[in-house]
Amino acid sequence: MTPTAPSSRTPFPRRGLLAAGALAAPLALAGCVAGENADADAAGSGGSDGGSWSTATLTIDFATYNPLSLVVRDQQLIEKALGDGVEVTWVQSAGSNKANELLRSGSADVASTAGSAALLARANGSPIKVIDIYSQPEWSALVVRGDSDVTGPADLAGRPVAATPGTDPYFFLVQALAEAGLEVKDVEVQALQHADGRSALDGGSVDAWSGLDPIMGAAEVESGDVLVYRNVDFNTYGFLNATEQFITEHADVAQVVVDAYEQARAWALENLEGTASLLAEVAGIAPEVATTVITERSNLDVSGVPGDDQTAVLERISPVLADSGDVAGGADAVAAALSSIVHADFAEAAAAAAGSGK
Repeated sequence: MTPTAPSSRTPFPRRGLLAAGALAAPLALAGCVAGENADADAAGSGGSDGGSWSTATLTIDFATYNPLSLVVRDQQLIEKALGDGVEVTWVQSAGSNKANELLRSGSADVASTAGSAALLARANGSPIKVIDIYSQPEWSALVVRGDSDVTGPADLAGRPVAATPGTDPYFFLVQALAEAGLEVKDVEVQALQHADGRSALDGGSVDAWSGLDPIMGAAEVESGDVLVYRNVDFNTYGFLNATEQFITEHADVAQVVVDAYEQARAWALENLEGTASLLAEVAGIAPEVATTVITERSNLDVSGVPGDDQTAVLERISPVLADSGDVAGGADAVAAALSSIVHADFAEAAAAAAGSGK
């Protein structure tokens, strides 16, 4: 794919969207401490039906790269559905790698990553599955300073490049280099978290950064940085993941989470300006940056049901993962992870309920 300038990017097509509306409620912050999942006999009271939930606690992440998580959290959709019987704790993920750490350590039951990061984690033994799709974004690109002589991936040979291992921007970098006939070993990768990568670029300690929105959008406006190489096909979907234990033992609460995400999607598609305002507030970025991220680089108008579309994308990057040296079991482990990563039941039920008007 030929790289394009940011100004020439055509927004994602959307079906019948109304870019209107504003935030109806202030940002809600959760300050409680995460706890281990309680046994069913210790679960709290359920919702309006008066039943009991299978757990008394739920720990779930929010992330600026996952706009729907911000809507769910702000509107307290999960809390309203679960009632007082379940204590909901929100933790912030600074990147897919951090979300995977939360899931692997048991510090979160549900967390959001890029599809590539979820596949990498599962291939390395983390017992997670995708239960909902929150977006089809173009959230990664190669970023350089405005005065850089770098015009594309081929110019990065021998140069320092910032990227966050285990995330979509890292795999974007790997694929971009491969298209230019280079490998990761041909550049000097500086393993930095996303925000630190931007700082390194602007400070001159790296010549390029494989960026992530909304930080990337802010770098364009605030620092005059340039997206020197873009390729939407090198970005994977946004995955909402849960641990297998949570899926098995607390399916009732998992369904509530996915239902809340589908409510948030419907609201966000009808309130793009409100979603952008919420992103700007949480991420601490200018409203115009948030608007660009939401309207041009975050396709929320996709099915929440994980399936063939996502596995097809992951099949394309599977050889990259297998050859990267980041998966102990190599190609076999990646293939096994890909064949077992999808758990579509909750999203299918949410879609069916939405279609029936329930």
